[in-house]
Amino acid sequence: MTVGTGWHEQLADRAEIDVSFSATGRDRSAAVRDLGRAVAAAEPVFTRAGVEVRSRSLHVGTEWRRGKQSGARATENVLLRVSDLDVLEDVLGTVLAAEPASFNGPRWLLDDQVAARATAQREAVADARRRAEGYADALGGSLGALALLAEAPDHGGGPMMRAVAMEAARGPVDVTELGLEPEPVRVTAQCTTTWALVLAG
Repeated sequence: MTVGTGWHEQLADRAEIDVSFSATGRDRSAAVRDLGRAVAAAEPVFTRAGVEVRSRSLHVGTEWRRGKQSGARATENVLLRVSDLDVLEDVLGTVLAAEPASFNGPRWLLDDQVAARATAQREAVADARRRAEGYADALGGSLGALALLAEAPDHGGGPMMRAVAMEAARGPVDVTELGLEPEPVRVTAQCTTTWALVLAG
């Protein structure tokens, strides 16, 4: 049995951003109303070309202080995918200018993950075969037919992330100096193989 490892790396062509907005009020209605105002500043970005809203979720709950109800908090979490990286800086700047409660990203992705994984899998099988051929040669034989192939757990190759540390901002935010350029994304594959061994007669 031999283990083969392969990988494929290419420049990211997609980016994902996690952003959340939060507001408090004396009651739930007030908190939701103020949250709507906060989100409205970033809303134009959500519908522009090259940007897709992957998910939106709202949470409204009670605020407590010293064991007593002090009001309510409303939070909206938004997951954005940017498929046109030419607009990424503008998207980041506009969203940050809206002063979200938290911001994480960009997380770099590949549009065609399937093709990248297929390349990595071919490399993994070739690597396993080379290793098996080496052992067969060391035993004075040659490699026979493949008897078994199994995919090993993938322990790497996840999306890479460059995080933007964010503090409360006033006015437009310039992110051009933060070095948020697309980064290479590596996809890995690993397999275990079992081969027949043909010994010289």
